[in-house]
Amino acid sequence: MFTSVLMIEKALTSADVEFVTTLHGEEPVFFHVLLQPRGDQADRLLRAIDDIALGEIDEAAREGDAPEGAQARTEGERALEVSLAALRAAGAGAEGRLIEDHPLDALKALAGEVGADEVIVLTDPHYVEEFFHRDWASRARHKVGVPVLKLFSHSKA
Repeated sequence: MFTSVLMIEKALTSADVEFVTTLHGEEPVFFHVLLQPRGDQADRLLRAIDDIALGEIDEAAREGDAPEGAQARTEGERALEVSLAALRAAGAGAEGRLIEDHPLDALKALAGEVGADEVIVLTDPHYVEEFFHRDWASRARHKVGVPVLKLFSHSKA
């Protein structure tokens, strides 16, 4: 059995599920999913810049309407449950939790706890963070001690 820690920021789409569950061919995979609910207002600027870089000006203008705090946590819990159910329906084992603390600390702790073979970071593009190598995958490569695969989600959050 292959053990993957899958770090996500929104519910997996059917294309995302097919993508990650077929990465290792016929070998069975168990996913330990971590979901980071949307951050605080400081993250809005980076999200708006990413929207503008993608040419999605309307999305950038609506960043202020996005849920934050407790509402984001509730939506994160729903997204996690949907994602776990989809992975299980595809034949993979899956369990998960929301990230309560710093994402990379949680990622490193979980990877060690479960003896992960790899970490998969599946997110939307975050151009500013990626340019400066401050995205989760770039930073995780120096922290977790197992291979880290960066994948882009098949739909915009």
